Amino acid sequence: MMMNVPFRVTSMLEHAEWYFAKKEVTSRTMSGIRKFSYREIGERTRRLSSALKRLGVQKGERVGTLAWNHHRHLEAYFAIPGVEAVLHTINIRLSPQHIAYIINHADDQILFVDQDILPLVEALKDHIPNVKAFILMTDEDELPQSPLQPLYHYEKLLETGDPAYEFPQNVDENDPVGMCYTSATTGNPKGVTYTHRSTVLHSMSLGLADGGSVSESDVLMPVVPMFHVNAWGLPYAATWFGSKQVMPGPRFTPQLLAELIEMEKVTFAAGVPTIWMGLLQELEQNSYDTSSIRAVICGGSAAPKGMIKTFEEKHNIPFMHAYGMTETSPLVIATRLKTYQSDLDDEAKLDYKAKQGYVVQGVEMKVIGANGEVKWDGHEMGELLLRSNWIADEYYNDDRTEGTFNDGWLHTGDVVTVDEEGFVKIVDRTKDLIKSGGEWISSVDLENAIMAFPDVFEASVIAVPHPEWQERPLACVVLKPEAKGKVPKEDIVEFLRPQFAKWWIPDDIVFMDEIPKTSVGKFLKRTLRDQLKDHYMTTAKS
Repeated sequence: MMMNVPFRVTSMLEHAEWYFAKKEVTSRTMSGIRKFSYREIGERTRRLSSALKRLGVQKGERVGTLAWNHHRHLEAYFAIPGVEAVLHTINIRLSPQHIAYIINHADDQILFVDQDILPLVEALKDHIPNVKAFILMTDEDELPQSPLQPLYHYEKLLETGDPAYEFPQNVDENDPVGMCYTSATTGNPKGVTYTHRSTVLHSMSLGLADGGSVSESDVLMPVVPMFHVNAWGLPYAATWFGSKQVMPGPRFTPQLLAELIEMEKVTFAAGVPTIWMGLLQELEQNSYDTSSIRAVICGGSAAPKGMIKTFEEKHNIPFMHAYGMTETSPLVIATRLKTYQSDLDDEAKLDYKAKQGYVVQGVEMKVIGANGEVKWDGHEMGELLLRSNWIADEYYNDDRTEGTFNDGWLHTGDVVTVDEEGFVKIVDRTKDLIKSGGEWISSVDLENAIMAFPDVFEASVIAVPHPEWQERPLACVVLKPEAKGKVPKEDIVEFLRPQFAKWWIPDDIVFMDEIPKTSVGKFLKRTLRDQLKDHYMTTAKS
């Protein structure tokens, strides 16, 4: 028999305090950039836990945060579990109605709020009656006038805390430690609760060589917000493994990200495709030293093949696809070429890198089509099902659990193919597949092909009703600024013809100034479908 030592989120910070005390956290806030050692982060976190205890925060209570990526948010990641409460990171990019909904649904008792987000919370004051106190994360010396009461000053609250506070040791590893809500493409957001055990195991997977390979030698910059699936778990893993962290703070720009990469010698960064599109434009226009980067990791939605190629071939920045969901903590699939694939030509390698990858150790999958499990031939499509120790088995107090979690599997709603090497390729969401004349068309494949056109910045393909073929693809395209008004639709259509069967080619292309997106940067196809549902084609195509 072996020892049974419970997993604890706070043990990750303790490890950093003991073994990586001199390593840095570089934090950008509203007033500039500050640096803290893990020793200082540890002391400040213990003070915060102690102060929360004195405020009466109880085991199991939910404590919400509305904050950007900075050192205070990192401290809250560990201080809230440090009193056995539940960290609830709130997506500030949701609508005010959805923010109020999830605060009430989670029953948050205290809210941490960044100063620039304070007006949003003040406007919601009368709609969140269960919140007992507010803590303002601010660089200012004094609190502003506010209708939120009681309102505490973060730094002054820390001064009242005990720097020698001891985190609880004998916790139940299956107790809840964190909560996130989905970005709500339909209906209200759905809540997912993470445990000490799931969070520690997920963090461990990020350190695996075929996961994120996060280590002490890294300078890690989580561009993905800390309010979006806990910045994909990277703040936990980076702290545990002693990586230097670079936190880009509020309302950053591609220029700021490029400057941070050069100044802090970032080795590993994480974000959604729209982040990397913006950074790529900045790198194309100005010169930066990005030689320190060993990888950028991209998730949230599929990255265009052309963007991957430009990052790798022109800028010598390795590009790594990954896949996950709020329900999966999120990392479950990542792209790593196998050793024997190094002999492939560049185009074949790029084909693999454009896929989402294969499951990381500790995750199981199966893909179910109309006739059961699909063949691993790269062609047959089916829905992706997953299970793991860091995948949820229900939504928090939500009857939508049924239909998503069945027979011990998460039904993702993503339609995929799997090739003979086990590489998963997202073909579409089940609701976004286009059925034309009884045949399926992948909107994702068309989008990636269109975004490889040199003058295209973004593209989203949706289904619109058609009187003869049931549905037909319609492409919504945003051109690069210098190309607007200069590219005819026919040029894009001709670019697609050699790549797809005739009946796959979109019936029309609509040029737009901007494609609507979800709070986490995904194309909001439901909105596009509503806007363009009457866009019938005058000429049916075979």
